[in-house]
Amino acid sequence: MMGKNTDKNSYTFIFAVIMVLVVGSILAFTAQSLKERITENERFEKQQNILYAMGINDNEDGSITFISTDKVADIFSQYITKQLVIQGDKVTEDDMAYLIDVRREKKLAKNKSYQRRLPLFVGKKEGKTFYIVPIRGKGLWDAIWAYVAMDENMVVQGAFFDHKAETPGLGANIKQRFFMDDFIGEHMFSNGIFKGITVAKGNNDPLNRRKDDNRVDAIAGATITGDGVTAMIKSDIRLYVPYFKTLKSN
Repeated sequence: MMGKNTDKNSYTFIFAVIMVLVVGSILAFTAQSLKERITENERFEKQQNILYAMGINDNEDGSITFISTDKVADIFSQYITKQLVIQGDKVTEDDMAYLIDVRREKKLAKNKSYQRRLPLFVGKKEGKTFYIVPIRGKGLWDAIWAYVAMDENMVVQGAFFDHKAETPGLGANIKQRFFMDDFIGEHMFSNGIFKGITVAKGNNDPLNRRKDDNRVDAIAGATITGDGVTAMIKSDIRLYVPYFKTLKSN
């Protein structure tokens, strides 16, 4: 009795289909089983970034060290006193505001009829109030983002920058201490007008002593990334100006 001819194309096709189904099922199961862990890690990361911006971290020397994940939830609830969502003229408290997807909100806001939701985090440390806003923009290769902590006058108290795919040693340096720390003390306003902060070449202020010029020194060789930082600060933080004006009127 002759055996089956397994060299036929039909056998190859059936085998390929079975393998695709098996591998697909394994991947789907793995993704589902890891979904909760991934979501939890994203939550911890956002909390770490917000706390870092207001100066709550485990930094030593020139390092960047976040509050550890086993402590961050408790410390976040200790220092962040309010989570707000600004939508047009409406301001509401929402304990899940830190989970708002800024990228998605920016995309939805392209529709002029949609009022973008703006998360704002209010923190207190050593008797001082911090207002932390998340911002997002475009660097040279992909997305860049930040959390910027300010006082009621929109003077920067701290910042954390990050990126998805900027060039190592160049644009990727936006997440280095020397760049982030330069923003501390910088003013968003000039003569009562919102100016934001420009990442400027030829700023002639290498020690960043001038804090009211709305400028910080650019990173050498990272002009486009720096321009992206400038643009996201001016476009995103500007949206919070009406809220900060209400702080003055109260």
